[in-house]
Amino acid sequence: MLQPLFIKATSLSDAWFQTLYQCVEAGRAFTINRGSFEGQKRLEFDFITIHITHPSSLPLLPKVNPALGFPDPVEEGYLDDYLPYLMTGEEKEGESYTYGQRICKCDSEYLPGDYKKLTEILVQEKEIWEDRNILVEENGRYFVNQMEMMIWTYKNKGYRNNQMILQVGQPSDMVLLDPPCLRHIDTRIQDGKLHFFPYFRSWDLYGGFPANLAAIEMMKQYCAEQIGVENGEIIASSKGLHIYDYVFEIAEAIRGRSMDEFREMS
Repeated sequence: MLQPLFIKATSLSDAWFQTLYQCVEAGRAFTINRGSFEGQKRLEFDFITIHITHPSSLPLLPKVNPALGFPDPVEEGYLDDYLPYLMTGEEKEGESYTYGQRICKCDSEYLPGDYKKLTEILVQEKEIWEDRNILVEENGRYFVNQMEMMIWTYKNKGYRNNQMILQVGQPSDMVLLDPPCLRHIDTRIQDGKLHFFPYFRSWDLYGGFPANLAAIEMMKQYCAEQIGVENGEIIASSKGLHIYDYVFEIAEAIRGRSMDEFREMS
């Protein structure tokens, strides 16, 4: 039987520690059959939802007690390099995709004038089709910047809009050896605040979770400022949040007790 888990945390750091503790105590063990870490063992939640009420609280990245002798899960300065990966269409050689490319530079099926002909299926606001921050032109091709489209829509069409979801996943990902872990970031403006709802199909708890959420939080802060609303909360979910076997001992040391001890107690 599946065992969904809910965690409520105050900050990103609190969310990481609580979730790491729970994974050591109750994560389900199995061996990976396919993907980037084929053959390795990991502990994984069946499904988890993490509600973070104050994600802007500093520090954005968790700090491990120096007395344990382990480095922090994410190095200082990492976000400076990671943020463009999420908020721009920048791609490096050899990359089949980046989250930023999927969010801010996704291929458009439609040309600037198509909205005039396809009036029953395309939005009719002329500004969208003429704004090259939204419909980006590059070497004769057009790309949609979903983040800028979201900002424009909330600013100009009102806050009660359930269509503003930043989509990362696409059907063709099924044939990739390593499809994107982040599938989408849903959004909502409630009570004058912008809230984000990211979903990950698979998610490395030890290093990926803190780096991803910190960058997503910084992205949310930027979007809220551009829209003219307050920065809100994060409710993240995943059916594959896990830790790999190479950090089992570190996770146990941080938790203060081994996995075997927790399982013997239950």
